[in-house]
Amino acid sequence: MSSGDHKVKIGIVGGSGLSNPEILKNGKEVSMDTPFGKPSDVLITGEIEGVPCVLLSRHGRGHRINPTNVNYRANIWALQQVGCTHLLVTTACGSLQGNMHPADIVVIDQFIDRTQKRQQTYFDGEPSSPPGICHLPMAEPFCPRTRKILFDCAKDLGISCHEKGTMLTIEGPRFSSRAESTLWHSWGAHCINMTTVPEVILAKELGLCYGALALVTDYDSWREGEEAVNVENVMKTFKTNATNATAVILKAIPLIAKQNWTETLEENKASVCPSIHKNLQSSRV
Repeated sequence: MSSGDHKVKIGIVGGSGLSNPEILKNGKEVSMDTPFGKPSDVLITGEIEGVPCVLLSRHGRGHRINPTNVNYRANIWALQQVGCTHLLVTTACGSLQGNMHPADIVVIDQFIDRTQKRQQTYFDGEPSSPPGICHLPMAEPFCPRTRKILFDCAKDLGISCHEKGTMLTIEGPRFSSRAESTLWHSWGAHCINMTTVPEVILAKELGLCYGALALVTDYDSWREGEEAVNVENVMKTFKTNATNATAVILKAIPLIAKQNWTETLEENKASVCPSIHKNLQSSRV
């Protein structure tokens, strides 16, 4: 287990098809409430290789919550409240570039936000929220240390994996039009999904180490000569992706726990505190 003041506890946020409680030993369901409402589902606490872990289905078991209606703030808050220091998440995505193929995994390092309806901060001025406005730096949204471990594990397992990539998040639940997909491709974004924003932003506001495995299922709609994305084809490829992602996560968890994360977690918190303007004033608003 990690040394230092911070004991590692890992939250696993499963996307479509990857929320299997059987990966946990001594699994126990825990119902949570938060100042921002209820999470998507119960938290399932347990252990993997002796490491305390918490599993949460992003869309609820049975995939009953669409991407816009996921209570991202409640999900991340609940995981932090039960002591999670890290979040390992999976997300199905389409490829926007020819070198990223269905069944590949991308350890994303950047995002482009094209959502329209989502609350992206805990500091929203409501009575239940922390005081102030948080102008959080977002140049490096994902935890570099966590990302490296995930990539190295995928590489060791012989899984086709990309060390970095930019995720473009759309509102959903519909897929892109061909014109939109062609535009996103021309921008140089690598993948497209419906859930990275605001999840990674909220995790950063709470000082968590967040790493994401993007599971490529299709080429969206930009590629000439390819069938446009549809649910049936996505789910066919996702079964392979989910198996690979589970293997990566199970291999990564004990490696994460062996490292000392005290300095990284303190740095995460230190980046948040100076960003909070409690007098609600900023020269850039």
